[in-house]
Amino acid sequence: MKEINSTKNAQIKEIKKLHKRKYREKMGKYLLEGFHLVEEAVLNNAQVILLIIDERGYLQWGDWLLNQPIESWLVSEEVMKDLSELPTPQGILAIVKKEERAPINYRGKWLLLDNIQDPGNVGTMIRTADAAGFDGVLLGKGTADVYMTKVLRSMQGSQYHLSIYSGELEEEIKHFKKEGIPIYGTALNKEALVYNQVEKSSEVALILGNEGAGVSKDLLEHTDANLYIPIYGKAESLNVAVAAALVMYVFT
Repeated sequence: MKEINSTKNAQIKEIKKLHKRKYREKMGKYLLEGFHLVEEAVLNNAQVILLIIDERGYLQWGDWLLNQPIESWLVSEEVMKDLSELPTPQGILAIVKKEERAPINYRGKWLLLDNIQDPGNVGTMIRTADAAGFDGVLLGKGTADVYMTKVLRSMQGSQYHLSIYSGELEEEIKHFKKEGIPIYGTALNKEALVYNQVEKSSEVALILGNEGAGVSKDLLEHTDANLYIPIYGKAESLNVAVAAALVMYVFT
């Protein structure tokens, strides 16, 4: 097993670049932090290129590591802290190759995210889509990158259970319409349809919008109907991830 003890190591410097989106896109790789997420990647046959572990991590997961046919490096605590984006590093990292996506199959149930900027919200919504039995998630312009550390941690491995794509939502909506799949936006508008009164469908495209501005007006003009979640207390609105959960479970 290769050992690295210096943060100035050229390979360590290259790995650190994967925290930036442009380098992830350029290299076609991303970083996973923490044993649970690394284990999920291995169990779901993701292409794990390299495992990086420190001495504390090796004491906990050394037996598991030795059973993996994957190149592994043992690094110092200082190097692990340098590579990690977490306040308290978990002791294990993986470099994973981005999955090559097949053409989108627009059938089934889909969640469309319009300019959702908070990575915690994005990850939570994808995890909830997985739990609600949705088939895929489309990340529109302005939405947090699915390979960000905070998004990956919020998803808790759900990215391996459903299809995730990025694209221009106005263009993607055309494909759903072509397939005859109903499209619903969400709007803080009492003139919209109350969310739990919508007709259930085994195929649907649901659009959730930006934390402050909601779904863009341009997208709402292309929907079959827009859904409204009543507010009974004094709060102005719901967190977008909570709203997404309520609406998605209507279609389970």
